[in-house]
Amino acid sequence: MNVADNINIIRHLTINRFWNLIKLGLSYQRAKLFKKFDATALPFAASIEPTTACNLSCPECPSGLKQFTRSTGKLGVEENKQMLRNIGKQLFYVNYYFQGEPFLNPNFLQLIKDAKRQRIYTATSTNAHFITEGNARDIVSSGLDRLIISIDGLTQETYEQYRKNGKLDKVIAGTKALVEAKRKLNSSTPHLIFQFLAVKPNEHEIPKVFELAKEMEIDEVRIKSAQLYDYKNGNVLIPENPKYSRYVKGRNGQYKPKYKLANKCWRMWSSTVLTWDGKVVPCCFDKDAKHVLGCATSTPFRRIWHSPAYQNFRKSVFTGRNQVEICKNCSEGAKVWV
Repeated sequence: MNVADNINIIRHLTINRFWNLIKLGLSYQRAKLFKKFDATALPFAASIEPTTACNLSCPECPSGLKQFTRSTGKLGVEENKQMLRNIGKQLFYVNYYFQGEPFLNPNFLQLIKDAKRQRIYTATSTNAHFITEGNARDIVSSGLDRLIISIDGLTQETYEQYRKNGKLDKVIAGTKALVEAKRKLNSSTPHLIFQFLAVKPNEHEIPKVFELAKEMEIDEVRIKSAQLYDYKNGNVLIPENPKYSRYVKGRNGQYKPKYKLANKCWRMWSSTVLTWDGKVVPCCFDKDAKHVLGCATSTPFRRIWHSPAYQNFRKSVFTGRNQVEICKNCSEGAKVWV
């Protein structure tokens, strides 16, 4: 993690937010030690989904493959304000990303601005196809704190093997526009991250992405292991270098996740996830919203957070996480940050 970015996050803390964070930590420890699953404080972080729409067709993404059973739509400005108010003033970190490409929401930068008015650290993740010289200045001026740019190949041939329908030159051009806009505005934000999803077709390019980032003045590089849905009998995307893979080949010839699931999860206390239409789901692995715990546009969030449904889901994670479908392929502890 970058020191400047971490300091920026800390700057968004207030006394009340810090106290809430302490209570969250204590509540989480109580759950591990005494199996008490009612979180006694509210989440400090949230992922809020700007849209489910995406311009790409990535092979392991339900959004790109149009495989959702839930409806496609985009978050409205007023609904965003309502969600922020509803979650509470203890909230100081919002990732405006869940599924889809955030910049397909025409009001995306307004969502950021409204969160910044409440002194909330804001982040998002993008394929960078809609960042141009024309809007880069507006992105920087919006106050966005962190921008993760997916760059999963350093040649068009490599890039398009995962980013189907994508154009690497657009990613590079958009990134250059952002770096130049930051320079002209003398802004340290957004903190720019190149995120490289390590798969077999591109793993040989991993050393070079660090060189490119340095050349382009990118703040940070992250190498991320890929979540695959069909992996038991092998997959053409599984990297040869086991360091970059979430899966290992067993004695029976089948692949399995190489990390064992522990019956605990900090995310069940620290954060929550809201879909574009206000559904509250437990975490970012519930991509199709199969575990809806409430609606943040019609019910007080505090009531949802402390509801029997939320408590029961936390209990299921802490007593039999390997039986919870969305947990079975979880990346908790399986990411490679370099």
